[in-house]
Amino acid sequence: MRTTALLATIVIPVALAACGPGRSAQSGTVLGAVAGGIIGSQVGSGDGRIAGAAVGAFLGGVVGNEIGRRMDEADRRAAMEAEYRALETGRAGIATPWRNPNSGLYGTVVPGRPYKAAGAHCRTYTHTIYINGRPETMNGRACRKPDGTWSKVS
Repeated sequence: MRTTALLATIVIPVALAACGPGRSAQSGTVLGAVAGGIIGSQVGSGDGRIAGAAVGAFLGGVVGNEIGRRMDEADRRAAMEAEYRALETGRAGIATPWRNPNSGLYGTVVPGRPYKAAGAHCRTYTHTIYINGRPETMNGRACRKPDGTWSKVS
């Protein structure tokens, strides 16, 4: 409960600031990262909650831009969970699908082969989100931190 109140204290001002005039997709990215972290922290328990929060923040930042504005919370959660599964256990080149039957949005996350960079386990990925049947594709790299969470590299 205390954590929820603290997070609300942080999220509400950020959300209001992001809605101000002249704000760009970058504001949406920041807001998306914060919201994604909160949503992600609700997935799993113990260390899984920490990992969920990190992946949520990571994905929230990605979808917090123009694409993210077209997604609701259930879409973001489905996309986040698929991205986490793909990065954590997905086979290279094999799509991890997700779908929200309520909104009709769906997508795939295709991880690349794992590699090491500066001692960390890393992966490239391609996340494609289909909005109104049109693909929106994002590419990036993420590395697993010592605590087991994933962090966006590019």
